[in-house]
Amino acid sequence: MEHRTGASWATAASATLHCLTGCAIGEILGMVIGTALGWHNVPTLILAITLAFFFGYALTLRGLRRARLPWRRAIRVALAADTLSILVMEIVDNGVMLAVPGAMDAALTSALFWSALIGSLAVAFVVTLPVNKWIIGRGRGHAVVHNYHH
Repeated sequence: MEHRTGASWATAASATLHCLTGCAIGEILGMVIGTALGWHNVPTLILAITLAFFFGYALTLRGLRRARLPWRRAIRVALAADTLSILVMEIVDNGVMLAVPGAMDAALTSALFWSALIGSLAVAFVVTLPVNKWIIGRGRGHAVVHNYHH
């Protein structure tokens, strides 16, 4: 049974910002670690994506556990609420990083590295925003998480 409601852009923006926060923490940490260690693009991207999913889910889990959901239920809700949003965000921001010439090979002290990384996250926010609006409007995604907020 599908629950449909109209989701406001403000609600979608809030959910997308929440997703962006976790993704950005993981993405930046992964890119910095991979770049600092001199890793090639593929291992750096794998680390960044893994950490983005980890921190994205962790932020949601923190709120769900604060609402006293048991771990098993909290994990299921977080996976259902965040997976599509994080996936879209990661595809977009890593796609932008790969599309910017030299960004993946730039030094940590380079303006190119940081401007491409920040720009990629901004583009990911813009692309993911309507996705989250659609998901929430269908009673899914962060609409489910909001059922547990006091």
